[in-house]
Amino acid sequence: MIPFLLMLMNFNFKEIHIGEIIRLRIEELNMNEERILSFLKCDQEFLLNVLSSEDISTATLLRLSKLLEYDFFRLYSHHLILFSPPASAGKDRSDNKKSELPQFRKNIYTKDIIDFILDLVENGEKTKLQIIQQYKIPKTTLYKWIEKYKK
Repeated sequence: MIPFLLMLMNFNFKEIHIGEIIRLRIEELNMNEERILSFLKCDQEFLLNVLSSEDISTATLLRLSKLLEYDFFRLYSHHLILFSPPASAGKDRSDNKKSELPQFRKNIYTKDIIDFILDLVENGEKTKLQIIQQYKIPKTTLYKWIEKYKK
């Protein structure tokens, strides 16, 4: 069995199968199925459906994040950081209303994201130029990471 964190280090953030990831976390914790069913207040059929699904409700994902002590939502945040298009620089925002929703900075890179990017470079899967272009990471940022985290 592959340890959960090792699996996430080599994780493909582009295609997330959340049921499979939850199943791996349950196996890693060796969690009793009865405890999960009791916590979720569901039957075995529902749990099997969750574990085989590529997507599940946010309420269920939140409850599983608490039970399994892992922030599964962060997988989706990493996906947005790596694969969402950059904001249009030339877009006129003067007519836009101020949003009442909380605002988050996109350019906050976690250690997991940095490791993912550096693994791509070290394994030769992508060149530095490809990473800069595909993930919109500034050249100086990438080179600072390489210098700071080189093995």
